[in-house]
Amino acid sequence: MTNRSHKADTTAGYIYTWASMLLIVAVCLFIILTVAYYGLGVLSVGFLVTDPNPSAINTEAGGILTPIIGTVLLTAIGTLVAYPFSLATAVYLCFYSQKGRMKTAIKTAVDILSGVPTVVIALFSLAIFTNPLFTFLSTPVGNSGAAYGKSFLVSGITMAVMILPFVIKSIEEALKVVPPSYIEGSFALGASKWHTISKIVLLAARPGITTGVILGMGRIIGDTAIVWLTLGGTLRMTGLSPWYAPGHWLSTLKNTGSTLTSYIYYTSPAGEGNNYAVAFGAACVLIFIIIALNALTAVFGNIRRVK
Repeated sequence: MTNRSHKADTTAGYIYTWASMLLIVAVCLFIILTVAYYGLGVLSVGFLVTDPNPSAINTEAGGILTPIIGTVLLTAIGTLVAYPFSLATAVYLCFYSQKGRMKTAIKTAVDILSGVPTVVIALFSLAIFTNPLFTFLSTPVGNSGAAYGKSFLVSGITMAVMILPFVIKSIEEALKVVPPSYIEGSFALGASKWHTISKIVLLAARPGITTGVILGMGRIIGDTAIVWLTLGGTLRMTGLSPWYAPGHWLSTLKNTGSTLTSYIYYTSPAGEGNNYAVAFGAACVLIFIIIALNALTAVFGNIRRVK
């Protein structure tokens, strides 16, 4: 290859990478600016702290308080359920499993689960959690003995299943980059394998583990299919009123509600509503939350690199 052709290839590659980067940034900015253009006018303190009211009239549509609370509840439940299983699986794959059929089977299962559509996971959840054995997670259906199968608890567990493979892989990668000298030094001082993992490895990998958990939270916040099928189609909390009373918390978790994604769907022309501006207002809040989560991911990533 001549110097001229080599220089031409280098220039072409440089232009291609820059063009691709600019295109991605432009698309992202276009989406954010479009949502902001249509939705910022709706945002106000009242919009954030009042319950929604099904109406096609902006001034009578209420706010997004319960969808925000529903998003927080669902994210918290899904993360709390998924984290211990993800951490245990990642630790097993990194430090206890041997090369062989068992490790291959686990990795294959994780890869397959990561590719299963969320709507299929939601249908699986409905088939399982409508069994009378799981009535304690939702509410009974009349005198049939079956469970309703839709609640914050059911939806949160389903979300945990959805994010499991992504959090497992993130934590596994965080554990792999811990310097071997840390582990060898711990063993040289007489520490056991479990003590080394729990006191040295997990501490060193904490920023990476936190990043993986935050990314899983982002997937929960942005999902709609699981919310639609396992949380129900109500804009407000359907448990005992008021939902925020300490004595009603369990009832709230065992009943249905909404999240920001389902609220956007219900109020937009794409769903069952025709309240364009209110849907964009909720979308602004959702995008702000996602941007904040990504900023946290970047912060923890920088901490990891500094360490």
